[in-house]
Amino acid sequence: MVQRIIIMGAAGRDFHNFNVYFRENPAYEVVAFTATQIPYIENRCYPAGLAGSRYPTGIPILAESELEQLVCSAQIDTAVFSYSDVTYEHVMHVSARVMAAGANFMLLGPQQTMLSSSKPVIAICASRTGAGKSQTSRAVVRVLGELGRRVVSVRHPMPYGDLVAQAVQRFAAMEDLVLHRVTIEEREEYEPHIDAGGVIYAGVDYARILRQAEAEADIVLWDGGNNDLPFFRPDLWVTVIDPHRADHGLRYFPSEVNLRMADVFVINKVETASFEQIERVRELALQLNPDAVCIDAASPIFVEDHAAIRGQRVLVIEDGPTLTHGEMKYGAGWVAARRFGAAAIVDPKPYAVGSIAETFVKYPETGPVLPAMGYSDQQVTDLEETIRRTPADVVLIATPIDLRRLIAIERLALRVRYELQEIGEPTLRQVLGDFVATHVSAGASNAEWVAGARTPAITLRT
Repeated sequence: MVQRIIIMGAAGRDFHNFNVYFRENPAYEVVAFTATQIPYIENRCYPAGLAGSRYPTGIPILAESELEQLVCSAQIDTAVFSYSDVTYEHVMHVSARVMAAGANFMLLGPQQTMLSSSKPVIAICASRTGAGKSQTSRAVVRVLGELGRRVVSVRHPMPYGDLVAQAVQRFAAMEDLVLHRVTIEEREEYEPHIDAGGVIYAGVDYARILRQAEAEADIVLWDGGNNDLPFFRPDLWVTVIDPHRADHGLRYFPSEVNLRMADVFVINKVETASFEQIERVRELALQLNPDAVCIDAASPIFVEDHAAIRGQRVLVIEDGPTLTHGEMKYGAGWVAARRFGAAAIVDPKPYAVGSIAETFVKYPETGPVLPAMGYSDQQVTDLEETIRRTPADVVLIATPIDLRRLIAIERLALRVRYELQEIGEPTLRQVLGDFVATHVSAGASNAEWVAGARTPAITLRT
């Protein structure tokens, strides 16, 4: 009998799982998606233009809060859990809701959902959101460029708008961000690649995205989101770890998979973590995966006109997802304000309006900083008004993008940037040099490395 399926997601992994595993599979009928974690993504439809011939009217996307009712009313056989960066406890609570409602609970693994490429693939994943994937990805792209290789990055999906229009998106210029009407979260991931002269893809249909990326790349870089698994089968799997949350790799899904399958660990933020935190996260990671190469790294902070911070009341704006489902109380902006002598860090909570105020209610553990939420035009307006109302002398923008390009800030606003800096050896250059030599050496054809004709100098995917 055909199994009736619900796919539980957050507008990313759920669509990918459908596309690669369920869309053409006659053993299953996907009745609905449910959505959570991200605002404004439920109560729409996965369109027929992407869903395929078996779903001529598309597939509804409903709120996860309706899960039990949907399982019963639609006679669902199995619910497929398809989002990331949540505790094991959360996953099992959801499974209990599904089972109590009368359905089976299912997880798809990486081998069932990763697409194979005709080009070498490097994947950047993490143990948690906010560990430092973005600066690691930028560092990898920079080193590979210095080694003479064309790299095209592909970002984990964030399709919050018109899904058909967003099926395949290519970003190579700032104008592309306007063309595709991206949210602040999307801009935070795409803009730094564009600023560095790179090309980055994203969207919904990752088989089509991969084919296009391969056409202009020597190496494809998977720039992962949250702590999700890669959508492309990596030849080199890099997992970034945050020692400030040392045990999260053993408590969050699918962090432990990323740790167990990594070829390389990047233990980031060693300049702000204690020796005990660093050694604890190293011990836990190597217990799971003793053959992985360990790179220690810092994320040094660079601030425009840092002298202007001293003695001032400062409003700190941090990366939104890092503070919300990443569960960090603060980030680089807060560190910069303290380091450069701010008289006070002004808590924006009493001045927040609209959806920003709602964000603080939903995530009450957020510290005295402002998450850069911008999933809709109204939310961007709410963010701008919250900044205007907060009584600060200086605004520190510690998001990966320059918010001054998007919103009006009527007082001194300074950017806080951070880049990856390896400490000691091994370094990314050493690891990537070995990778290039064994996978994309001059004169080596795709067929040679696909067939495994070359023996890697370090443990790599085959």
